[in-house]
Amino acid sequence: MSNNLELDHLARLLEQSGDYRVLRRLTPRSIYDEGDDPAAGRGVFLDLETTGLDPELHEVIEIAAVPFTYSAHGRILTVGEPYCAFQEPFMPISPEITKLTGITPQMVEGSMIDVGEVERVIADADWICAHNSRFDRPFAEQITSAFARKRWACSLSQVGWKEEGFGGAKLGYLLADLGYFASFHRAHEDCMAALEILSRRLPKSGTTAFAKLIAEAEAPTYRVWATLAPFERKETLKARGYRWNGTPKPDRPKAWYRDLSEEAVGLEFEWLRREVYGYDADISVAEITAYDRFSNRI
Repeated sequence: MSNNLELDHLARLLEQSGDYRVLRRLTPRSIYDEGDDPAAGRGVFLDLETTGLDPELHEVIEIAAVPFTYSAHGRILTVGEPYCAFQEPFMPISPEITKLTGITPQMVEGSMIDVGEVERVIADADWICAHNSRFDRPFAEQITSAFARKRWACSLSQVGWKEEGFGGAKLGYLLADLGYFASFHRAHEDCMAALEILSRRLPKSGTTAFAKLIAEAEAPTYRVWATLAPFERKETLKARGYRWNGTPKPDRPKAWYRDLSEEAVGLEFEWLRREVYGYDADISVAEITAYDRFSNRI
């Protein structure tokens, strides 16, 4: 204890000099807010480690699902008992994945995710949160279809970190801006780091990062499809922020698309007709909510 006090004193001296910033190791906690606000909802923060980036080719090798409660004002209150597990994949874990995640073939040998336990943990969750839901959700839905019936939020893309003055949106950058560091690329540690970040008030808006996240996740977005756009307008569409869907599915044509807020859709129609089509083209649009956002179904 005395050694810790001495180190804390030295850290404060360094910070007070104005020439140093000191990062402290993040200590995970189970209670974030001891105020009078009652719990208004329940979330689960999810992180997965996998053998690669493609859910069609690669497999989950580690899961952490951390339940938490939050208030009506978007304050994270408590963190519950997490479910953490390894799973042995059918294909070998490459040395590159071991280097990235710290997970070796020996660590996962004979292990299997308990799907029933995962479903129990998320059963009454109002939100599933992840720091990169575009990556995690397709893999999660392969573990159990229960994830497909939940609303998802992404703390990487649905909080305006740069607008709030942070240096970047990666967990390491966000923690460093708050004065902390942690071990990353292991599922449970990443979840706890993200929850700490989401519990804090943002420096410019004054609201908690979690409140900002849920407000953004609750708002519907609209996918505008630039179907049959002329090939020579490809670079114009890319510069505007459109992405190419090369795998057609029902209600998902082989075409360029862009996701927008409701307020921006009308102006986007005008832009497409003026800059891409050159005539009064019919343009298709589909509403996207948190129940489908980040999934491979859209």
